[in-house]
Amino acid sequence: MTQRIAQLGLVKMACLAALACWAAPVMAQERGLSFGYNSYGIPGMIDMPTALGREDGELGFILSHFNNQTRQTLTFQISKRLSASFRYAQLYDVRADPGGAILPFRFDRSFSVQYRFMDEGRYRPAMAIGINDLVGTGIYGGEYIVATKTLTPKVRASLGLGWGRLGTQGGFTNPLAIFGDRFKTRTSSITGFGGTFDPGTWFHGDAALFGGVEWQATDRIRLTAEYSSDDYAREDGAAFTRKSPFNFGVSYRYSDRSTIDARYLYGSELGIQLTYALNPKKPRFGSGLDSAPPAILRRDARSADTWLDPGSDRFAREAGRALSREGIALDGLSADGKTLRIQIRNERYGAASQAVGRAARILTRLAPPNVEAFDIRLAAEGMPVTSVRLQRSEIEDLEFHPVAPDLLRVSTQIVDARDSLPGVIGRYPALTYGLDPYISPSLFDPDDPLRADIGVALSARYEPLPGLVFSGLVRQKLVGNLDNSTRASTSVLPRVRSEAYLYAKGGSTTLPELTAAYYFRPGDDLFGRVTVGYLETMFGGVSTELLWKPQNSRLALGAEVNYVKQRDFEDMFGFRPYSVLTGHVSAYYDIGGGYQGQLDVGRYLAGDAGATLTLAREFDNGWRIGAFATFTNVSATDFGEGSFDKGIQLTIPLDWVTGRPSRTKFSTVIRPVLRDGGARVDVSGRLYETVRGLQATELDATWGRFWR
Repeated sequence: MTQRIAQLGLVKMACLAALACWAAPVMAQERGLSFGYNSYGIPGMIDMPTALGREDGELGFILSHFNNQTRQTLTFQISKRLSASFRYAQLYDVRADPGGAILPFRFDRSFSVQYRFMDEGRYRPAMAIGINDLVGTGIYGGEYIVATKTLTPKVRASLGLGWGRLGTQGGFTNPLAIFGDRFKTRTSSITGFGGTFDPGTWFHGDAALFGGVEWQATDRIRLTAEYSSDDYAREDGAAFTRKSPFNFGVSYRYSDRSTIDARYLYGSELGIQLTYALNPKKPRFGSGLDSAPPAILRRDARSADTWLDPGSDRFAREAGRALSREGIALDGLSADGKTLRIQIRNERYGAASQAVGRAARILTRLAPPNVEAFDIRLAAEGMPVTSVRLQRSEIEDLEFHPVAPDLLRVSTQIVDARDSLPGVIGRYPALTYGLDPYISPSLFDPDDPLRADIGVALSARYEPLPGLVFSGLVRQKLVGNLDNSTRASTSVLPRVRSEAYLYAKGGSTTLPELTAAYYFRPGDDLFGRVTVGYLETMFGGVSTELLWKPQNSRLALGAEVNYVKQRDFEDMFGFRPYSVLTGHVSAYYDIGGGYQGQLDVGRYLAGDAGATLTLAREFDNGWRIGAFATFTNVSATDFGEGSFDKGIQLTIPLDWVTGRPSRTKFSTVIRPVLRDGGARVDVSGRLYETVRGLQATELDATWGRFWR
């Protein structure tokens, strides 16, 4: 009887959803109808998905809980149509297989993707296709196609077809069976290690309908009712008792970024969800809290006898002091007739174009009237990278022009700068140091998913000559629990990463880095690096790198060779017997629109060989969100839990948070599991990230900040 009522309810909801999808000529983006995330952290209703993505670039943090189920999800709206999610769930009393033995507790990691292949029109619905547990254990495995249509500015309905877990309530023969009987059955090939792709199961087996209706009751409150096609076979009767396929929820939008959801689930459970969403394209302080730039001084504003000679020591001192006040260091200077050349290091601004603009403003105040052009060379690690050649008259005439950036860029040359300018007195040798707090987290350990050490780090840097850098980092732990881990490695590979916890047990004072590095320009569009010393916490040795990176090319090519030895667990200066020769050839490509791709092919720390593919989206303000996957000749069985190395890269610029100009960035890698296969040496100062922000492609992308 209950099943019959549920089927009748589904028919009614399907009819309503179908009517919404095909009859109502209302656009989904009408003001007042908000979009939400479901309990899996993907665009959706309560448990079921919808076809409407979130705002382009949005990063959502979703925490959802009901009896014996807690899901934490990070979702990124990669583009207007594509979103991806990483989910970490704590599950109590769940079956490894439907009808199987009950596991008292387990952690589960999984990825999901959704792609909207049709936008909502006047009469057509938005439609999307998605895969849950794309890479994972298969516990949440399921695929779907869903259509969403707006009935009125306040009412929206969705109707979908699900497979896998989403095809278990009221399931029927797969309609894709018309393409072959193989679609009728679903047999997973995922091993106990999880973390593998299993495309042979996608859209196979029984299918089932799901649907729902959402009503924006007020500006802040949205009510939802849905019919779920998930019968929760792994949890029903163990984690909770499922009595109905219907779910009901209320969403309260606390602010533009945060939402609280309360739900009544499956006729027996109460649930709650907290959502916080931000968009890297929308800084907290808008365009920033930068100080006003120096005013441009026209040549006719001063008498001829008050200008300084560009070749004098006094001019160099005055220029150095003026640039330093703007967070710019003067490395070199020369004058040649009507051209004044300076070589600078940007020490403050996230966009190098802003440093160039402020340097140009200062030169208008110092250079004598006969100087017609400024050649401002951007340098990194003592290497000249880029020459920006500006016409002084253009700067004077365009300061207040409404389209000044575009007009100035037309007359500006940005070219490769291979040769350094003569150094200014007092630039070398240079010593800098600092004392800063640090946090060293450890995520997703099955015994304790969140550990961290917090302390202070003393850093020092000594530059005796251009391009030669001695640097070190000493950390003193104040509090933390990284040393509490007792999870012994079971790896059959050389334990290059899986025993990382033993370094935390070695002592509260550590020496993560102590190196000597030399940076140089071996030729046009070429950059080189040699680094020797304690390269990272676990390895020391020699690292060499060569990069080909033309100014206006989307493509860059690099090669790196390292000979390293594993460092001792307890002795900061000692080594263990394991050593290895590693190396990679790399291709970097700017796809366009802020999207970056990188392919590294070579030999890894455990002696395995293969390739790493990285895809990322980078915003003009310095935010970077990416994902990587490494496949080597190590089998899934030998790799162990997770099957292959993969993760999410996240970089957040400090100036986005504070509004104050800064080059400091917080970067982290979120790995579902840290194993030995596919591991690389972590070397500071790799060339691609060192130089590309100073080149024409990046300067063009942020050229509007020249006048800031």
